[in-house]
Amino acid sequence: MNIRLDLQYDGTNYHGWQIQPNAVTVQSVITRAIAELTSERINLIGCGRTDAKVHAINYTANFFSETTIPVNQLHYAINTHLPDDIVIKSARVVGDDFKANQSAKKKTYVYRILNSELPDAFLKNYAWHYKYDLDIGKMKTAARDFLGEHDFVGFASAGFTVKTTVRTIYSLDIKKDGDIIGFEITGNGFLYNMVRIIVGTLVGMGNGRLDYTRAAEIIASRDREQAGITAPPQGLFLKEVIY
Repeated sequence: MNIRLDLQYDGTNYHGWQIQPNAVTVQSVITRAIAELTSERINLIGCGRTDAKVHAINYTANFFSETTIPVNQLHYAINTHLPDDIVIKSARVVGDDFKANQSAKKKTYVYRILNSELPDAFLKNYAWHYKYDLDIGKMKTAARDFLGEHDFVGFASAGFTVKTTVRTIYSLDIKKDGDIIGFEITGNGFLYNMVRIIVGTLVGMGNGRLDYTRAAEIIASRDREQAGITAPPQGLFLKEVIY
């Protein structure tokens, strides 16, 4: 049977989702936990790759299993084999054609910036501390140009392997609440480091290093060097995956 897991994790102590040699990753830890529980060697398919120190509020994975453990109790059982920074929230049987990575229709990410003179000891793993002034109005204006379908190859880090770099952004909202600037972006998919580069570019426009009126031009250039920096990983959270 094909089992879907919905989970969350704090990525601080992990080298991302995907299994890597000589590195502790979220995928490797969960795979080992399931093996300890069921004595099965399973292929755990995740809804996407997250980098080291990136978090997931809602993440989806699936695997095939012949376990006799009742599926409605499976997430409780797996959690007993996991560290407390990874939590399986639910488990259910889905159709054999469901694949967490290929069946997703939309994904939403959030990114947080602590925009204050001093850092916060409790947010160091969950926000980018940026102490310089940012013009939120300019950032919001520039954000509108990211909406719709574009070739975002200029907003991807080297090393990606995809058939096309065209993606559609459905929404990109920026809000300031006290010292926290929050970004929320929904699209049909994202390239390697795309969200972090978009955030870094908008920050560059908010601090005046990049011309906020050139956002559309920078996207159309397909040139990574024209976009901004890659924002640090710890401010990024996968919020939702829609199937």
